[in-house]
Amino acid sequence: MVLEATMIVVDNSESARNGDYVPSRWEAQTDAANLIFHSKTQANPESSVGLMSMGGAGPEVLTTPTTNPGLILDGLHRTKVKGDSHFYTGIMIASLALKHRQNKSQRQRIIVFVCSPIGDSQATLVKLAKRMKKNNTSIDIVAFGDLTDENLDKLRAFNEAVKGGDGSHLEIVPPGPNLLSDSIVASPILAGEGGGAGAGGAGAEGGAGGAGAGENFEFGVDPSLDPELALVLRMSMEEERERQAREQRQADEAEGKTQLESVPEGQEGGGEGSSAAAAPKTDAQVDGNGELAGSASQTGGLETEVKREEDKKKDDEDKMDTA
Repeated sequence: MVLEATMIVVDNSESARNGDYVPSRWEAQTDAANLIFHSKTQANPESSVGLMSMGGAGPEVLTTPTTNPGLILDGLHRTKVKGDSHFYTGIMIASLALKHRQNKSQRQRIIVFVCSPIGDSQATLVKLAKRMKKNNTSIDIVAFGDLTDENLDKLRAFNEAVKGGDGSHLEIVPPGPNLLSDSIVASPILAGEGGGAGAGGAGAEGGAGGAGAGENFEFGVDPSLDPELALVLRMSMEEERERQAREQRQADEAEGKTQLESVPEGQEGGGEGSSAAAAPKTDAQVDGNGELAGSASQTGGLETEVKREEDKKKDDEDKMDTA
């Protein structure tokens, strides 16, 4: 998966108090931000996610890009809903935070939640978008809540100007019974990130029967509903695969060593001559006197004994004739 450093910019202006999204605009953002963090880090363990707010007196960096989910939750809990939204300044500060990321090989991405009126002009936003594109920073926008024509025209112009090779998306989420996080999972913003596509399919079916739809996910667990369990299961599976691969390598090495030791010494390069030389020793038999039967020494001894007997018999005959 893509190695990214992502900054999530939440809209904590007074407009976030509205309850037209379940359970409220602010609570919907906190749930979606938590989902985005787990999706990004599950897709690539080396990816990092940061958090900042753009409401109140001015934008505030809550945590720099990290892989610790506790820091994200802490930042969300410390954030207060107040003041107006600062879209332009928020993106500038988020881009600065990404510029100082520790791993420079990470791609830069900003995900902005917008639920309040945008005070910046369209020309200013287009200029900002071109600057972000030049810096190779992808920007995804989640527009919900204040979906006026003026707001949407500004966001569409910004999105058209910032689009690049890595993709920048504008997701417009109208009010409805579904959670904001469900709409984000089904959008291109999280497409292919940590099982996001599968979760999107479940949301497209109406969001009914979340437990039954879990059969479509890896391990039968929906990462958006229980991200920690899904992460533990995935890590357990990877460890099991590594263990099996390690055991297989050890078995292969042991088998190769046994085959080498089973080769008899003295037969390397011996060819047919060594086999022929070894044949007499294998086929030879021992007689009652402890000598090899059919050996050259035994045959020569028999011939000498027979000749001696014949000579003795001939001498006896000569003596008898003389007498």
